[in-house]
Amino acid sequence: MSWVKEYIRTIPDHPIPGIMFRDVTTIFESDVAYPKMIDELVSQYRDKGINKIAGIEARGFILGGAMAHMLGIGFITIRKKGKLPYDTHSEEYELEYGKDALEIHVDAINEGDNILIVDDLIATGGTAIAALNLINKAGGKVTDACFIVDLPELKGSTTLRNKGCAVFTLAEYKGL
Repeated sequence: MSWVKEYIRTIPDHPIPGIMFRDVTTIFESDVAYPKMIDELVSQYRDKGINKIAGIEARGFILGGAMAHMLGIGFITIRKKGKLPYDTHSEEYELEYGKDALEIHVDAINEGDNILIVDDLIATGGTAIAALNLINKAGGKVTDACFIVDLPELKGSTTLRNKGCAVFTLAEYKGL
């Protein structure tokens, strides 16, 4: 069992019956766990030639911003459609009941930048795959993604790996 699980609050039946919601905000609130987690994530990428970190709204901002600072590299915000003020690249993805889209500024990535995708949790992988496609469309390349939590039964991390993206997580939970 990963040490991180000690700091993750599980909320049964949220947002619907049968779902075990993994609340990572309790890690961010801890003066012990948050710095330790950031240090552990940064150590995975210190010598990997990452040019920028792309954090997925919103918890990916909390992780990715701290990691980018420690690595001395830039940070890209990947936001939901309509949230960025300048010209954007956009990527649609499927939701359970419809579609959504992610966006980045058109000038956020330089051709060939090696981008690390960061978010709090990987489940089905829809958001992470959309982020990967968006970064590729903008001229960057994604070789790695990291998350606090993996829900492997939902196959998101497997889907990312099948697209050539290495995945690192600090904890995984079986089931939903």
